[in-house]
Amino acid sequence: MNLRAPAVPLITVDPYFSVWSMADRLNESDTMHWTGKPHRMTGTALIDGKTYSFMGNTPNSLKMEQTSLDITALSTGYRFACEEIQLDITFTTPLLMDDLKLLSRPVSYIHAKASTNDGHHHQVTITISVDDEFCQNFKYEFPTEYADLSQPGFACGRVGSKIQRILNAAGDDRRINWGYVYLASNHDRASITAPSSTNEYGTLNHILALSIPLDTEQNREGLFAVAYDDIKAIEYFHEPLDAYWKKDGQTIEEAIKQALSEYDALFEKCERFSSKLHRDATESGNEKYAELLALAYRQAVAAHKVCVDPNGDALFISKENFSNGCAATVDVTYPSIPQFLIYNPELVKGMLRPIFKFASMDVWYYDFAPHDVGTYPLLNGQVYSHGTCPTWQMPVEECGNMLICSAAVALAENDVSFARQNWSHLEKWCNYLIEHGVDPDNQLCTDDFAGHLAHNCNLSIKAIMGIASFSMLNRLAGHEERAAELMKIAGSMVEKWLAMASNEDGTFRLAFDRPDSFSMKYNAVWDRIFGLHLFPDDTFKSETRAYIEKHSGPYGLMLDNRNTYTKSDWLVWSAALCENKEDFTTLVDRLWLAYHESEDRVPMADLYSTINAKMEGFRNRSVQGGLFMKLLIDNGLQNRSANT
Repeated sequence: MNLRAPAVPLITVDPYFSVWSMADRLNESDTMHWTGKPHRMTGTALIDGKTYSFMGNTPNSLKMEQTSLDITALSTGYRFACEEIQLDITFTTPLLMDDLKLLSRPVSYIHAKASTNDGHHHQVTITISVDDEFCQNFKYEFPTEYADLSQPGFACGRVGSKIQRILNAAGDDRRINWGYVYLASNHDRASITAPSSTNEYGTLNHILALSIPLDTEQNREGLFAVAYDDIKAIEYFHEPLDAYWKKDGQTIEEAIKQALSEYDALFEKCERFSSKLHRDATESGNEKYAELLALAYRQAVAAHKVCVDPNGDALFISKENFSNGCAATVDVTYPSIPQFLIYNPELVKGMLRPIFKFASMDVWYYDFAPHDVGTYPLLNGQVYSHGTCPTWQMPVEECGNMLICSAAVALAENDVSFARQNWSHLEKWCNYLIEHGVDPDNQLCTDDFAGHLAHNCNLSIKAIMGIASFSMLNRLAGHEERAAELMKIAGSMVEKWLAMASNEDGTFRLAFDRPDSFSMKYNAVWDRIFGLHLFPDDTFKSETRAYIEKHSGPYGLMLDNRNTYTKSDWLVWSAALCENKEDFTTLVDRLWLAYHESEDRVPMADLYSTINAKMEGFRNRSVQGGLFMKLLIDNGLQNRSANT
């Protein structure tokens, strides 16, 4: 990968079990949780009695030279060298979406391979250490305890807090403080220990350390597994739920053993997947677009938790990382779905189920869709705008999002049954858009950081697409007359939109009452995906030309004329409106450059300055799944349109 990743993914399982390197070299700084707090893993190589460090800060040891770094969709590979040996370290989290049990299994791999660098035989011992802060919000929050779970052929240690307060708190800048972290190997010579130390307050600190002896002529490889059992994953309307991988009763020790036994086959499968994604993305865009998708893939998946609800259905719960900590947020689901529509639409249904459930409760009395169902990991009802306070609701936004997402799932699966289960909600929300969507009043859209805006042109497009989406669902359900009626309404709204939104130069306004203003029209991309042709084919020709020539900074297309920041997901959606691949890549190349040169060493931020590439807010969010939009278009979802 030529992209200098702002942060390098190492372990990417869910919002809590998430470890990154925020530096160019793995051994120049501590590894961290995505929030920026230390989640220290260290790696050392004892070579003929001499200790070298290859991961993290290790005092009193030499540092191996990092000679390469490569990031694919599912693995991160480092190569190190010293005078005696070459060492390859590969981090893999097998987030393959066609297997939900595997996707949710909280086991991540570290593979080590040593080879001689000077032609001589060397004895090598690789040691990986994991700090007990993995299972604490802050280090020394609770005293921890160690257990050795080793058996013949299975070295395994566990550390967790002595005080287990499961699902005790919710919030944004928080880490898990219940459950247990595991470090294991099936290497026949592996050994586990838990060195401990006491701080100034007398609090004991445990660090799991697993060592594997290697030989540069024979037995040159070793496999480590880092795992986490959160015991209970989320609280779902006051009921604690398990992660999906536990649905058949498997224990964490069984899951770790299975993971270790499957590594070779899974790694090969991951490599095939990553290679295909790279080829497909390069064909859709270019090499830089492919690198952006490779970096986004694990981040977008691991900003969710895969659980199973009381009915046995999958839940795919997002966390709004560093935007407010909300869970299952509709306007975070909406931008993320291109990635999940491509690889498993069941996950999109898993995002929508909590919203439909909450909307069915008496406490939600509005005739529009909710925004969220809680603060992660406590999903007990909407918290945004104090739940039901009218001030910060997003009526047109969330109704449009739910209708578009439901239609996209039905088309991707060629099955309208999920929508049928929630038909009364969809009908109500469609009716809301018919009444309020053509010229929205002063309300928020998903870009709520920009504040309220009346007569929002892009929000009006969302209303049009929402109504058209319900038309498609009606046609799939065999309601031809209703489908035609709704499509006619959507068409008439387009005519009004074109008359009200046009600037004199052929571009379109930020708001109907603001001549010569500008905003991205990213919601219009669904007209192309669904193959509707509600907007005349050349509608956005001048608009997209202006994106390139007038409204872009060195690091990307500005969101609108009110500020110089941008959103990475909407940038790619807007670029996908361009008529040719060259214009698409012109815009997306600037996004690549922003991440390549940004001073902010954090997992991909989606709100940043187009002038200096500095993060304006948000990081490690699921919305980076939206970068897959061009791939979704080229994947042909629109060929399954209800109009064909």
